[in-house]
Amino acid sequence: MRDTPYLAVDETLLENNLAAMAEHARQHGLALRPHAKTHKTPEIARRQLAHGAVGLTVATVGEAEVFADAGFDDLFIAYPVWAEGPRGQRLHDLAGRVRLRVGADSVAAVGMLARAASGGEHPIPIAVMVEVDSGHHRSGIEPARAAEIAAAAHEQGLTVDGVFTFPGHSYGPDEARRAAGDEEAALRVARDALLAVGIPCPVVSGGSTPSAGESRGDVLTELRPGVYPFYDAQQWELGTVGPGRIALTAVATVVSVRGDRVVVDAGSKIIAADRPAYASGHGRLPHHPGARVVALSEHHATIAWPANAPLPVLGERVRIAPNHVCTAINLVDELVVERSGTEVGTWAVAARGRNT
Repeated sequence: MRDTPYLAVDETLLENNLAAMAEHARQHGLALRPHAKTHKTPEIARRQLAHGAVGLTVATVGEAEVFADAGFDDLFIAYPVWAEGPRGQRLHDLAGRVRLRVGADSVAAVGMLARAASGGEHPIPIAVMVEVDSGHHRSGIEPARAAEIAAAAHEQGLTVDGVFTFPGHSYGPDEARRAAGDEEAALRVARDALLAVGIPCPVVSGGSTPSAGESRGDVLTELRPGVYPFYDAQQWELGTVGPGRIALTAVATVVSVRGDRVVVDAGSKIIAADRPAYASGHGRLPHHPGARVVALSEHHATIAWPANAPLPVLGERVRIAPNHVCTAINLVDELVVERSGTEVGTWAVAARGRNT
């Protein structure tokens, strides 16, 4: 029996989640390009492509390098990459072996990308996606100004594939529909701005896991959810899914019981410390919906057990859904794969820590 704590993936639930999102994308005429920063695992990415994904989204050049090494040849770095110094050469080398798209939201960033593409003995094609802000107010230019970035890319010899956004404000109670509407409106403006100056816009890319169910193909051509293979406690609390869809949990052992407080051996170093303002705790227990992780230290989680429910006994194992699965996975070297509760293998988290 494996020592706790560890992160376990229910293979059946994972496959069901992959199939459901792929079918949603097909029904609405959307290309699916899942964000691999969530799982960082080539084995899961292969399953996503087997379900019809057209390629992968990644967050960093380092993640792109890992997936390129694993044989994935169509990658989108959905981030305004600042291609200065060694990163520029890495982008050049990467674009020489995969079909590479890179995000940009400024003329200066486009100039960096152009220099990276032309570096070395042979120019290498790098495609630009112009990022626009659809309401999350992180990176991204105002949608009406998207043509400025696209025109600068064209002038410097770069291909422009289209426009993209991240509707991150979907991560709030009852915000998914509004965020999807904001996304559609912003991308429509950005797409039309490119078309108005004669720049084709074949790809209009957006999506997040909370808003994916509201995404349609009226303006969007591509969907980029990340968390959906596993879901997590915050998706449960947002109402995106119920606990029966959560495919990844931290398996922990009960080490202390005091009244209705149960302490297990899985702390912030296995389930991560993320706690959004709307979350009711530091994690949830899918098999015990009334329980809440009410305190978290590095190697302990304190769970408030629901009244009138049988308490677990010392040594019993419980499963905790992390609030944010992406950060939890980045804490471990491998995921334990289970089928019907039985371990059947492990998958290396190959892109763990590839933050540059």
